[in-house]
Amino acid sequence: METFDVVVIGGGVVGTSIACHLAMLGARRVALLERGTLGGGTTAQSSCILRTHYSVREDAELAHAALRIFARFAGYLDDPEAVSGYNRCGLMIVAPEGERAEALKATLAVERTLGIDARDLSTAEARERHPLVDFGDIAHVGFEPDAGYADAHLVLSSFARGARRRGVAIREGVNVTGLLRDSGGRVTGVRTSGGDFGAGTVVCAQNIWSREVAVWTGIALPLTISRHAVFTLEGPTAYTKDLPVLKDLASPAKLYLRSYATRQLLVGDGNEGEALAAPDTEQADVPLDYVVELGEQVAHRLPAFADAGLATSWTGVYDVTPDWNPVLGPLPGIDGISVAYGFSGHGFKLSPIVGRLIAQQVLAMPTDFPLAPYALERFATGRLLAGRYGTGAVS
Repeated sequence: METFDVVVIGGGVVGTSIACHLAMLGARRVALLERGTLGGGTTAQSSCILRTHYSVREDAELAHAALRIFARFAGYLDDPEAVSGYNRCGLMIVAPEGERAEALKATLAVERTLGIDARDLSTAEARERHPLVDFGDIAHVGFEPDAGYADAHLVLSSFARGARRRGVAIREGVNVTGLLRDSGGRVTGVRTSGGDFGAGTVVCAQNIWSREVAVWTGIALPLTISRHAVFTLEGPTAYTKDLPVLKDLASPAKLYLRSYATRQLLVGDGNEGEALAAPDTEQADVPLDYVVELGEQVAHRLPAFADAGLATSWTGVYDVTPDWNPVLGPLPGIDGISVAYGFSGHGFKLSPIVGRLIAQQVLAMPTDFPLAPYALERFATGRLLAGRYGTGAVS
């Protein structure tokens, strides 16, 4: 039986970040086990938007720290070839009169107390930054100049390369089937399709497969699996990469929109999505009725796309917790195991700082930010990370 200091389960962007950070922070024997291929699960389906606009203060802090890492990715990983694909085009958030406008104003104010460049724009200022937007029914506009989007494949590849060159053993096609535990109940390794692996600590970063951890440990892990559709439109007017990512809180779908393939418009729905009974990353059909429904909302906000045609579509799956925020850190009552799951659409944008925090926790180092707000116990105690915008990935 091979033995490691830490075994990380899950080779998505969060798992590779954890493994890379463990090695960066001094762990000598680390293994990363992935049931399929690295990045072959939900990471490949991400829209990759980077933002710090969260109404949950703790989320805004983590997102701000992660964005600073994305902005200096090669230097942070000490790898001149590391690339994140970060495009600093900014994020514009528009809200209608009423509760959402007030939530937007309050959230921007909280962000500023954290040192985030979060601005309130007049309609004239907003129109100058984003001339394609119709602001006729908009009461308030927020803007984050440092936000934008990146590339999931490039980020994951950079984390994986950083892990490998620091000695992490990466095993693809290895499916973890259970935990090894000693007579006192402490986790001492994992059972897999490729044999047993001993470990001082096991970290589970399995995303939509995290229900398996509940089976292995007997600890309930609240988790809903939610499928979301994304599509791109192409029309006579280009949505160029210098135009801001747009979050439309005035639309029924709470649309998010960003440049894609330099000229196309990526369209995503910010609502709760389709609940799935079991993990499934296979591509599902995106109904044309759905495209038409959201396309009408796009045309209302961006009249230049009223006659745009459908270019492509795909589906992505979220691992959703009751408050749409992740569970991070050790599980109660069991030594030797930590989790990072339930990102609810935030995983890619938080992956650099989450990898660092989990590595610090596992290695008994002080963490850069408290993990207590993200503990599993919050669901039992009622201390949920509730945002001003209600349920959904906007938080």
